[in-house]
Amino acid sequence: MTRLELNILGCGSATMTPRHQPSCQVLNVRDNLMMIDCGEGAQLSARIMRIKLMRMNHIFISHLHGDHCFGLPGMISTMALLNRTASLTIHTFKDGAALFSQILDYFCRERPFEVRFNIIDTHKRVIHEDSAVTVTTFPLVHRVPAVGFLIQEKPKLRHIIGEEVNRLGIPHYAISALQHGEDWVTPEGIVIPNRQLTTDADPAISYAYCSDTKFSKRVIRNVEGVDWLYHEATYDDSLRIKARKRYHSTALEAATVAREAGVKQLILGHYSKRYLDETPLLDEARTIFPNTRLANEGLVIDLNQP
Repeated sequence: MTRLELNILGCGSATMTPRHQPSCQVLNVRDNLMMIDCGEGAQLSARIMRIKLMRMNHIFISHLHGDHCFGLPGMISTMALLNRTASLTIHTFKDGAALFSQILDYFCRERPFEVRFNIIDTHKRVIHEDSAVTVTTFPLVHRVPAVGFLIQEKPKLRHIIGEEVNRLGIPHYAISALQHGEDWVTPEGIVIPNRQLTTDADPAISYAYCSDTKFSKRVIRNVEGVDWLYHEATYDDSLRIKARKRYHSTALEAATVAREAGVKQLILGHYSKRYLDETPLLDEARTIFPNTRLANEGLVIDLNQP
């Protein structure tokens, strides 16, 4: 089974506390690393979790509030000091690209690698695609332009039944075609059905990141059916009026999104500093969506596991 891991580097809200860092995650897709948001302290958390910054090639910034991007200049500066040579792509809004370009040109003008900016907006579109995944943006509802990210694995290859392939003497060059679902035709013209030679591929996994946003029906539509959903839960439901005024969500609203979208697993995060224990948020969400867990710094989740 291919590696697909979510690393939580920060899951607090705007104010850093001794318990929580601002928003930051690293998704490990087959040992290729992608960062989602880069709050202050991201590089320290990465060091603590032994995440190899030099293997990170893409950073996705959901919106231009400081707790989601203040860690970016410092981390890039550290990469330069470590003599990184591979290019780095930052997916951000037009204003972010202009701002970060100016900061980097001032503090890191002699960096030994190229920083590329891919300009995003609040439209739903694919912003990155490689051999393993596609990354799609969709609009969130916040005080500034903000997007969620939907990461979808591409269909995986079928599993070869080694004993049967060896018994029939199928040559090595034909294995790829079998993994892609093709039948095998012998030199005599006999068709061996693919189902006799392979078993079903592992399911492709999907993950959606929604922070920051207030409760929205359009968010529900965009995360429908995903395997894993990370949704902000800044407050408990007794503070839902404050949440709406500040364009944030409660734990109950996050669970409502998960339930109505038919997702499989919900992860709560982006906690207000007022909570010294997030268990009440978890308990609240589980009243309507039992498959809920809390994010926490240092948490690593194997997304292949239900």
